[in-house]
Amino acid sequence: MGKDVIIACDFSSKEATLAFLDQFSGKKPYVKIGMELFYAEGPAIVREIKARGHQIFLDLKLHDIPNTVKKAMAVLSGLDVDMVNLHAAGTRAMMEGALEGVTRPDGTRPLVIAVTQLTSTSQERMQEELLISAPIDETVIHYAANAAKAGLDGVVCSPMEAGKVHQVCGEKFLTVTPGIRFADGDKGDQVRVTTPAQAKEIGSDYIVVGRPITAAADPVAAYERCVREFVD
Repeated sequence: MGKDVIIACDFSSKEATLAFLDQFSGKKPYVKIGMELFYAEGPAIVREIKARGHQIFLDLKLHDIPNTVKKAMAVLSGLDVDMVNLHAAGTRAMMEGALEGVTRPDGTRPLVIAVTQLTSTSQERMQEELLISAPIDETVIHYAANAAKAGLDGVVCSPMEAGKVHQVCGEKFLTVTPGIRFADGDKGDQVRVTTPAQAKEIGSDYIVVGRPITAAADPVAAYERCVREFVD
C-alpha cells in the first residue's frame, strides 16, 4: 500500500465541501470526513462524495462500551468508506467489537485504525489533566500495541511516533498522521507537528492535512505541494 495525502474536509456544510472539491478538476484526492461535516450533513454527504470517486476516511473517533461500538460500526460499514477510526483508550474489547461490527457478511471491511493520543495533547496536559504519568511516546506505543493485538490495521499518531510504531507493530501496521504543517506555515492548535517531507522520512503511511490545504489561497497547489513532498 503506497503513501497518500488525505485532505481533512473540515467544513460545516455540503455546499462548502463540494465547492472545495470542485476545484480539483480531474483529481480525486483521498478525503477525511470528520465530526463537523458528518454531524451537519449526515450519511448522505459520505455517499455523495463516494459517488464522486473519492476514497474516504470517516473520522468519527468512536469510544463507548464494546457492544455500542460494534453496532455503530455495523451501521457505518454500509457507507462503503475506505477507513474508519475509534479511540484506542476504549480498550481491546471495544476494538475487537468494532472489527466484528464493521466486517460485512461477505468478509470485506474498511481499514480500521485507532487514535492513540491526539496531536493537540502535550505531555503536560496528559499528566496533569488525564493523570497518565507515562511519557507520551510510551503511551502512544502501548496503545498502538493494543490495537495491533486487537487485529486493527493501524493507528492515528503524530509523525514523530510513526517510526517507533512500525518498529513495535510491524511495517505493514499503518500510521496515519495528522499534525502536518509546511515549514513556512502556522502550527495552529497542534502541538506535535512535522512537515510532509519529515513525515515521509520518519515513516508515516498517510498524512492528514487540513488547514494548510483548505485555507490556502490555492488549495490545489497546496495539495500538489504535499504530494510532491510526501509521496513523490
